[in-house]
Amino acid sequence: MRGDGFIIIEGVGKALSQSDETRSRPSSSEPIGAPGVVVLSPRHLELKKAFVEEAQATFGDGHDVARRDREGEFSRSLWRQCAELGILRWAVPVEHGGRGYDVLSTTVLMEALGYACRDNGLTFGLGVQTWGIQKTLLQFGTPAQVRGYLPGLMRGDLLGAYAINEEGSGSDAFGLDTTAAPEGEHFVLNGEKTYITFAPIADFAIVFAKTNPAAGRWGISAFVVDAQTPGFTAHPADSNMGLRTVPVGTLSFDGCRVPKANLLGKVGAGASIFNASQSWERSLVLAPQVGAMERQLEQSVALARSRKRNGIPIGKHQAVAHRIADMKLRLETARMLLYRTAWLRQTEQPHMMDAALTKIHLSEAFAESSRAAIAIHGGEGYTTDAQVERDLRDAIGATIYGGTGDIQRNIVAALLGL
Repeated sequence: MRGDGFIIIEGVGKALSQSDETRSRPSSSEPIGAPGVVVLSPRHLELKKAFVEEAQATFGDGHDVARRDREGEFSRSLWRQCAELGILRWAVPVEHGGRGYDVLSTTVLMEALGYACRDNGLTFGLGVQTWGIQKTLLQFGTPAQVRGYLPGLMRGDLLGAYAINEEGSGSDAFGLDTTAAPEGEHFVLNGEKTYITFAPIADFAIVFAKTNPAAGRWGISAFVVDAQTPGFTAHPADSNMGLRTVPVGTLSFDGCRVPKANLLGKVGAGASIFNASQSWERSLVLAPQVGAMERQLEQSVALARSRKRNGIPIGKHQAVAHRIADMKLRLETARMLLYRTAWLRQTEQPHMMDAALTKIHLSEAFAESSRAAIAIHGGEGYTTDAQVERDLRDAIGATIYGGTGDIQRNIVAALLGL
């Protein structure tokens, strides 16, 4: 599909094919780009298609997801299978044992993951580890910290939690009560973190705390804290509306003595670390949802063509056809924003506006397309067995985590000079 100089590849599944445009391009992994223009190379297409074929054999038809969703079960064995597929190595440089894929390549593969895997909690968790944990360690960690945690993360043996949110802090990320007081060769942490992904089962956490309360956001520091540290308590998982296959919960710190060697970056650098890591996560963590939206669209089109009422396919009815047309529109605009933001990140161009717009649109588009898919499926779509309603429950979370839609709109408005 072509429009305004921006070429979008038609699909990641059976619809995937190289157009005459892409076949004429050099066979390399480098995208062709300019402001407002992003073109996927044949290499990107090859990576995407090959991964979908391999991943679908691993994830299957997704019926086990419905059971794990009901029971709130995280599958550690499936997580390790994802590691064996190389997912947790995609964005890690080769010198650290990773695949060394660039930002756009990793984003394209994350989209393919969302298409191949019906477990939105799992794909979200993989995105959190890739953009929130791994990128933060690589950018701010000491060589010893990187050596100590990154290999285990890539193997799927370790899980990290990103612990900044606190009860009552809401959208004020730096409104923290957790403190870290220096004491000899340690910092002593006291406080509680809430709504933390992987908190109940994490092997370590990146924890933000006030080291100088009088300095406001410039008095916040970050620490890598092992779960086995005395005073570190992981509470049982919360019961949530969606994304139930990845545990979310509370971490408490009561006189938790953390060696100064576990300081991430410098004292007082916590706000800068958070802003940098959130920039990654806000920009790209929703990439799997674009793949999920394409899967939704394919499933809805197939149903609209096969299901009949009074001998007429339901897709012939304008109400159904228009819903599907809107699903296609949301999918393509979401993909354009996602690829553009990834390209800006890769080329180190300003991207704050694009990241905020991407977060708003992808989160809201997935929710709206999920509602449309349920409507198209009718009563069947409301049942858990059809595995359609789960997408809507999972989609709502994306409008909240990583900065709500209102916060993203504040960012956009501020950048526009309001």
